[in-house]
Amino acid sequence: MATFAYTVLEPNGQRKSGFLDANTKEAAVQQLTGSGSYLIEISERAAREGFGTRDNQEKKKGGKPAKADVALFTRRLADLADAGLPLDRVLQVVAEQSENQQLTDLAEEALEDVRAGSSVSAALAKHPKVFTPIFTSTLEAGEQSGQFSEVAGRLAEFQEKEVARKSQIVSALIYPSILLFTAVGVVVFILAFVIPKLSTTFAAQGDKLPGSTKLLLAISDFISNQWMLIIGGIVGTVVGLKLYFSTENGAYFRDGLLMRIPVIGKIVTKSTVSRFARVLATLVYGGVQILDALELSGIASGNRVFQRSADEVKLNVREGVPIAQAMRDARAFPPVLTHMVAVGEETGDLPRMLNRVSDSLDFEVDNGLRRATALVEPVIVLVMGGFVAFVVLSVLLPIFNAQDVVK
Repeated sequence: MATFAYTVLEPNGQRKSGFLDANTKEAAVQQLTGSGSYLIEISERAAREGFGTRDNQEKKKGGKPAKADVALFTRRLADLADAGLPLDRVLQVVAEQSENQQLTDLAEEALEDVRAGSSVSAALAKHPKVFTPIFTSTLEAGEQSGQFSEVAGRLAEFQEKEVARKSQIVSALIYPSILLFTAVGVVVFILAFVIPKLSTTFAAQGDKLPGSTKLLLAISDFISNQWMLIIGGIVGTVVGLKLYFSTENGAYFRDGLLMRIPVIGKIVTKSTVSRFARVLATLVYGGVQILDALELSGIASGNRVFQRSADEVKLNVREGVPIAQAMRDARAFPPVLTHMVAVGEETGDLPRMLNRVSDSLDFEVDNGLRRATALVEPVIVLVMGGFVAFVVLSVLLPIFNAQDVVK
């Protein structure tokens, strides 16, 4: 028995891809075309007892799967299930195709559980560090509603958007980060190595030195002699903030502060609301109970302010308050979201309204990122130029004073 990958054009005009087990290629072709479909492509895959040869296993990436790996895993899960393969066969093929060794191992383990009678969501839920509660809860709802492939497809789409957004943010920050790192490096080099060599030249003028020159020499002397204290202070501050932000109150303070920063705060807020809305849409579409969906969406937003607000909304909804009204009462959700939620409740199409809000906010976030990036670059250049001007002025003023004394 061999496995064949195929692509056919169905009688209704839809293109369909999948996998088929048959004794020969001719038998596979006959089986595919017997229903009236037009065969576009078919190729044989080597039948294996296991999930890949040793060579293939050695070529796979090790370590914890990245979000992009999990997104691709989900997309394959959805596509294969939509092609009509049974879920155990889906897991087997996904395990073979995964480029990450840990994902392959997890898929193989899940396959054993599924063949033992477990559901796919329950099998994957054993690995919460890779498959989050949102992921498994959504798949579970899809299994129970009989819409596994559709729900998995929505989940894959959400994950792909998350990966694309993260990549966009990283790309947008690369140039400003390099510029900032270079500027800081130049400043430290001038203060730690250049200015100390000039200090002996200015020492003879004593109190006659201009104020800017005295300030520059003091800063340079502190950096040169107290560099261990400075490094220790920086490390201690970073560690202390990290420990504080790991607490509930610290994380709430950090997230609230980020939302109040000029320019950046609006981007952070819109990005958080977009993520909240898209996760909520995915969960509701999958059939997750609204109270659980609100709780999971708050957690997935990654912002403690919104998480607490989502919990507040959940409590009010449990008491019978409409979702839109509960969001208005929480006062953390923008009007665009509450109005669209109200429309979604009235029309019975809440997921579509939430996705519209998310798409609109994503567009605004993209524009905000571009504007912020365009603003940061000249600010860094101006600050660097101002510092250089300060150094030059502080160095030249004593020279001019000495020339006046000589005259």
